[in-house]
Amino acid sequence: MTTKTVPAKIEHNGAWVVAQIGIREDGMEIPAPIGVDILYKKIQDLEERKNELVVTTSGGSPIVVRIRSVEKVLAVLKRLILTSCIAYRLAAYFMSPAIRGGVLITDAQWEKGSIAVVKTGIWFVSKDHQISIPLAHVTNIELTKREIQGKNLDVVMIDYLENGSVVSSLVLCPLSTLQLLLNFLKDATKGIEMKGDELDPVSQQVAMLVYSGMDSHGIENMLNIQHKQLDSIYDRLLELDIAEVAMMRREIQLTPKGVKFISDATKSQIK
Repeated sequence: MTTKTVPAKIEHNGAWVVAQIGIREDGMEIPAPIGVDILYKKIQDLEERKNELVVTTSGGSPIVVRIRSVEKVLAVLKRLILTSCIAYRLAAYFMSPAIRGGVLITDAQWEKGSIAVVKTGIWFVSKDHQISIPLAHVTNIELTKREIQGKNLDVVMIDYLENGSVVSSLVLCPLSTLQLLLNFLKDATKGIEMKGDELDPVSQQVAMLVYSGMDSHGIENMLNIQHKQLDSIYDRLLELDIAEVAMMRREIQLTPKGVKFISDATKSQIK
């Protein structure tokens, strides 16, 4: 079987090693110092992080390989892996992304291809694109309707966070297949579901204001609460895994040296 080699960097023991990866139709050869041969059909997860792919194999002792290379090489690897890896896979039309911040993207186009759902992500694959949505970023999945070529058709809409903004992708295929896809994705993302009674009214208001982009100082003024109460609410949001720390807020008090500096500065201004 013909093997082509492509340039890449492989993570090994905390460092990046320059290597030539052998690419075949059924797998890839990772050279020393890792020295493994990975069949695409044994891969259970594929993650994308900028110019990096994280490949994880199945089995009792899974192999995890981190690969960096140019976009063209990574595109070839993604296409080969997603065609054969362990995944929930179906043929469909997709538009990704279709909506950003509630506004339809004007140049968004439907693409014919397939969907592959692996352990940590949803992949849209067409002739020209491989688009990844991490399952951890998904905020909502629903069956809805969209006007397509003058017809009101059923689609699955996937909402997710991208760089802090809510983005939506659409999937179009026969309704029976859509329902199966919806059920599968709902099960894959069941961790985002909540009962609805986990937060008291004030905490819900805080969460809504955070979503609107308001900072801590603004929230305290808006709701007339002290920073200690807000910190307690933040702790609850973090505990429920519905928020993450974006910036540590630092509280300080002046040292004697600082007090003297301010005192001297005040005196000089009076003069």
